[in-house]
Formats: sequence, structure tokens, C-alpha cells
Amino acid sequence: MAQITAEDVLDLPATARLVPAVRQPLPSSSTSSVSVVIPAKNAAAYVGETLASALAQREVTEVIVVDDGSTDETVAIVRRVRDSRLRFIHNDSAGVSAARNLGARHANGEWLLFLDADDRLRPGAVAALLAAARGAPRAVLVYGDYNTIDSEGRQIGRRSLLKGRRKPSGDVLTRLAAGNFIVNGGIALARAEAFRAIGGFDTSLKYCEDWHCWCRLAAIGEFEFAPELLLDYRLHTANTMNAAVRTPKDFFPAIARVFDDGLILSRLPERMTAGLRLAAEIHLVTYSAMQAVRFGRYRQALAYLAMIGRRSLKSLPRSAIRVALARFGI
Repeated sequence: MAQITAEDVLDLPATARLVPAVRQPLPSSSTSSVSVVIPAKNAAAYVGETLASALAQREVTEVIVVDDGSTDETVAIVRRVRDSRLRFIHNDSAGVSAARNLGARHANGEWLLFLDADDRLRPGAVAALLAAARGAPRAVLVYGDYNTIDSEGRQIGRRSLLKGRRKPSGDVLTRLAAGNFIVNGGIALARAEAFRAIGGFDTSLKYCEDWHCWCRLAAIGEFEFAPELLLDYRLHTANTMNAAVRTPKDFFPAIARVFDDGLILSRLPERMTAGLRLAAEIHLVTYSAMQAVRFGRYRQALAYLAMIGRRSLKSLPRSAIRVALARFGI
């Protein structure tokens, strides 16, 4: 049987089904409680705004801030907030994945939303996600889309131009293994029972740990897309994924982890794994080139495009288009 290439993977239908999934039983309760988990480390510049955006969501039942060893005013800012839904937990510099997992262990909600301490939810974001969840009772994760802002909170993205596009719903594992189309956990509700069943975030991964986690969730259940801009995703030099300080090779350990994960591999036909892995590499290098362009590092972006060309000439035009669009905030 012919090997499937990276480009073939990208052209698969969004609803393509492969190996039947072993589905986790879903709760019978009709409740829709939501716990927002915010890991925070030295986030004093933004955490107040982030908290306000989460607490402004009427559907949120609790907000759990996990301080990961801050040495600035983060803790003081959080403690000044007066809201009965706010809970504070201290974590001793164990990393973002450990902080998220700790928050999830203390959460009481049926759904979990992992919000970074420098981003902000848009009004009505959680309501939109819950509405999508009610229409997809088998979903273990419901997600939307985002726009980008700069360090001062100004809109720099023009992703509203993509308002009509659809991202995958249903059995999404194949598409997700080829690249993280969710991008930011602040646009997603994960069913708490399913999140705990797959073991949460892998603390051994420094980058792209969310992608690995979403792939494991996709291996046990369905996803649902809500086509709305739900989050302001802040791009600045402190971002973990910022191309100004990271290279694609920093992200490759996550690719190795995804394609060495027994739960994920059990759902992927062996003939597809090589093509999917190549597609994932191209996706991350393309993302790095997009970030480089957004921060004006054009020579670096060209080097990354050359890296893609060496891996797959067939994939280069599509990646180049995405990089060009990033210059205009799309």
C-alpha cells in the first residue's frame, strides 16, 4: 500500500474517520459548570485583565489561579480581587503543565478552560462554547477561534476575515496529529472527566504540551468547533512559542512524544504515521515562520521556509501563503 504524504494528509476531509475510537462514557448530568484554570508566573502586567475577562463570563462557576512561583506582584494582584468564584493555589515553580494539572485536580466544573495569564476572554466566549457543547453531547472538547493583540492590548490580528471558515469537528485525530489547529487552550472547553482520564498535560514536555494533550483527548472522543472569535491571544516577546526566542527544533520533542504515544498510535493506521509526522513538522516550522514575520524577522522566516522546502517541496506553496498572510495579521 502506498505511503501517505504530508500533503495528502492536509487534503483529507475534516471528518475523515480511521480506526474506531474507544469512547469514554460521558456524564449523564445536564449541568454545564465551567472551571477556568489560569497558571501564572510573573504575570503582574496582565493577570488583572485576564482575571477580569474570566470573571465577566456569567457561565463560569469558578476561576482557579495557580501561582507557579511568582516573584513580582502577581500574587498581590490576584488577592486583591473580590469574587467568591476566585480560588488561589500556590505551586512551587513546577512549570505550566504541572500548574494546569494541579488546577484541574482542584476544579469542580464539568468543563475545564485553560486560560493563559496574559490572554483575555471575549464577552460571551464561554456561553458560545457551552451552546456548541449542548449541540454535540458526545464531544470531549469544544473549541472556537481567536484574534491577536499586542503587549498593550491593541488588536493586531485580522482573523475576522476568516469568519466563514470551518475547522474540524467529530473525529479529528488525523487532522490534529498533522498539526495543532486549536493553537491556544483559552478557546477550548475540555470535559473534565475526559481530561482526567487521559492523564492531563505531560509535564515532561516544555513546549506544545497542549497539542499532545488534545491529541490524546481526540483519541477517546469527538471535538466540536464553534465558529466564533472567543479570545484575544497576546503576542509579545515573552510568549512561550515566540519565534524571537525559539526555533522549530525546540518544538520537535513534542512531535516525538505524539508519535510515540500508545493511545494516539492505536487510533492511527500504521501506513499514515510517517506522513502525519512529516505534516506535523511542516506545521510547526510554518508556525515558526509566521511568528518570525509577525515580529519583523523576515530573514529568519525565509530560512524556515527553506527548511520546509527541503522536507517537502509540495508543501512549500501552502506554507508560503500562510506566512504571507501572517504579515497582515491573518
